[in-house]
Amino acid sequence: MIAVRHLVTAALCAGIAATSALQAQSPRPYRPDFDVADYALTLDLPDSGATIHGNATLTVSRAGKADTLVLDLLDLGVNAVTVDGHAVKFNRTAETIRISVPSRPKTMLVSVDYSGAVKDGLIVRRDSAGRWTYFGDNWPNRARHWIPSIDHPSDKATVTWRVRAPSSRTVVANGRLISSKPLGGDRTETVWREARPIPVYLMVIAAAPLVMYDLGETACGLAERQRCVPQMVYVAPEQRSFLPGPFARAGEIVGFFASLVGPFPYEKLAHLQSATRFGGMENASEIFYADAGFRRGTMTDALIAHETAHQWFGDAVTERDWSHLWLSEGFATYFAALWRRAASGDSAFRANMAAIRATVLADSTAVTHRPVIDSTETNYLALLNRNSYEKGGFVLHMLRKQVGERAFYEALRGYYVRHKGATAVTDDLQAEMERASKQRLQWFFDQWLRRPGYPTVTATWAYDAATHETSITVRQDSRFGAYQFPLTIAVVDSTGASHRAVAQLSATAGAVQVRVPLSTAPSAVVLDPDVELLAALHVSPR
Repeated sequence: MIAVRHLVTAALCAGIAATSALQAQSPRPYRPDFDVADYALTLDLPDSGATIHGNATLTVSRAGKADTLVLDLLDLGVNAVTVDGHAVKFNRTAETIRISVPSRPKTMLVSVDYSGAVKDGLIVRRDSAGRWTYFGDNWPNRARHWIPSIDHPSDKATVTWRVRAPSSRTVVANGRLISSKPLGGDRTETVWREARPIPVYLMVIAAAPLVMYDLGETACGLAERQRCVPQMVYVAPEQRSFLPGPFARAGEIVGFFASLVGPFPYEKLAHLQSATRFGGMENASEIFYADAGFRRGTMTDALIAHETAHQWFGDAVTERDWSHLWLSEGFATYFAALWRRAASGDSAFRANMAAIRATVLADSTAVTHRPVIDSTETNYLALLNRNSYEKGGFVLHMLRKQVGERAFYEALRGYYVRHKGATAVTDDLQAEMERASKQRLQWFFDQWLRRPGYPTVTATWAYDAATHETSITVRQDSRFGAYQFPLTIAVVDSTGASHRAVAQLSATAGAVQVRVPLSTAPSAVVLDPDVELLAALHVSPR
C-alpha cells in the first residue's frame, strides 16, 4: 500500500531456541475459537446511491467450546441469520452480530442476510463524469462496514464474489472470472472466485464503467496457478489512451519478483483505476490505484512495483497482527528499490536507498519516538508511517548485508514457502534468517525493530605524513543509545582511488580508531559509501 502522504552450531541452536520462545508469545488469532475458511458473498448494487443488499455465507470451523460466533458488522441492518440452513437467534450490537451456534458440528455454514446504506469500506461515489462507481477499500479493518466477517489479518479465507449490478458497470473482483450472465432489466450477474486464502481487508470488488487493456500472458513459467500470469489494466474510458504507459513493464516486474521469491501466487493480476483513500492498495490479484495518477499521467513503475511486491508479502504471507505491518510495507518498499536496481542499475539503486535513508532521518515523529514493531498503537492508520515503510525497508537492506546475499534470499524463499497462504510475525522471519545464515540475530532484530531511533555517527580524521597513514576516529552519540554495526569507510586519494576499511562499532559506548595506509593526504573521507547503514553520518578533518 502507498498512503497518499507517502508516494547448525550450538550457538545457532541456542539462538533458534530463543526465537522459538519469542514465537510462543506471538499475537494470537483475533477470535481464536472460530476460523472462517471461506466467504461466499452475494451483493446487489443499485443503479445509484449507497444502499446495498447482501448475503454472506461463511464456512466456519470451531476450535474451542464457544457457543457464540461474533462477526464484525457496522452500519447495516441484519435481516436474518441461519446456521446450516436453520434460522438461529442473534444479537445485533452497534459493531457486531452475536450468533448462537449449536455445539455440533465443528464446521458449519453461517449465512447472514443484510442491507442498508454503506458508509465506508465500499466507496460509493460519482466519478468526474458523474457516473456512479463502487470500489472496495477495506484497509485496515473497514471491511466490517459492508461485509459480515472476522475482520482481522489473522483470519484468512478463500472468497467467491457474486455481484449483481447494472450492465453498464464492469465488475472486477479477486481471483478468476467464473461467469458473467445477463439477468434482465439491464442488470448482469458477475462471479469471481479467489481460491487462495486472503485476509478480509483484501477482499474487494470494483463496479464502475471501466474498459480493459489486456497486457497479455506475462511471467510465463513463473506462475503458481497456471503457466503464465494474465495481466490487464482497467481504466475509465477517457483514460484508455494513457495505456500501456508504465504498465508496459508490469510483466517484467512480476517475473523479477517471482525469480527472487517464488511463483506468483494468484490467478491473475489486474491493475485498476479506482477510488481509494490510498495512492495504491495491494488487493490480492487486483491492485487499486488512485485515479489521479491516470488522469494526470503521473503513474510510475515504482508504484506498480511496490504494490506488486505485496502480492507475495502482505497478501500471500500476511502479518498476523498490525504491529508487524513492516513485514508488508517494509518488504514492498525494499522490493521496489530492488526493482529499481534491476531496471536502472546500481547507481540508481544506491540513490534510491539514500533517499529512503534521508526520509527516515528527516522524520521527527514515528521514527524517533516509536519502534517499528509497535504493539501499543491502536490507531492502525497511524502505523502507515516512516517506520513501517522506509525504516522497515532499510532494515531489510541492512539484514541482507549482515547475512550475505545468498543466505538472505534463501531465507526469504523459506519464509515465503513456510507461511504462504497463512500469517507470520517478525520472529518467523528471524528464524529463517538464522537458519540460512547460521547466525544468532536476536540483537539485530531487537536494536533495529524494537527500539526507536537510529545511530548518529561522527568521524574525525587526520593524515600523518611521517607514517603515511590516515587515522579516523569514530564515535556514536547517546541520543538513542549505542548500536552494533559495521561501518565502511572510504578514504579517497589524490588520484580518485578509494581505499576502504571497516570500523566495527559495538553496542557499548566508546570510540573506534581505524588507520588506512596512504602515500599522500586524502582528498576525501566518505562514511558508508555504498549506502548500507541506517545512520546519521558526520565526518570532518581534525
